[in-house]
Amino acid sequence: MQHATTKQARRIIRHTRVRARIAGQVECPRISIFRSNRRISVQLIDDTVGKTIVSVDDRDVKILKKDKGRVVRAEQVGELLAKKAAEKNITAAVFDRGGYRYHGIVKAIADGARKGGLRF
Repeated sequence: MQHATTKQARRIIRHTRVRARIAGQVECPRISIFRSNRRISVQLIDDTVGKTIVSVDDRDVKILKKDKGRVVRAEQVGELLAKKAAEKNITAAVFDRGGYRYHGIVKAIADGARKGGLRF
């Protein structure tokens, strides 16, 4: 068996391992995170039918002051996700970090979602 050599390939392997244990339902959907070098995207997904319930991108967030960086934007994305989830009567979710390490942007999204009222 060959080993994955690129960061992206290793991330996909980690994500596959996490996804083997996590699944979202209607009452408790999965929070899926994708981050690129520029953008942050978060979705609430119902895995029973394979449908996205709520989607939030960092372009949807209005920065009140001068942009303080991606971590601040990530927290605001998490808060907006929780607000949109509350409009759809969703209070609990399963957190899928997408193979990324749980620090920085990923942690900020989780903290923002918790601050907005989502439980994981």
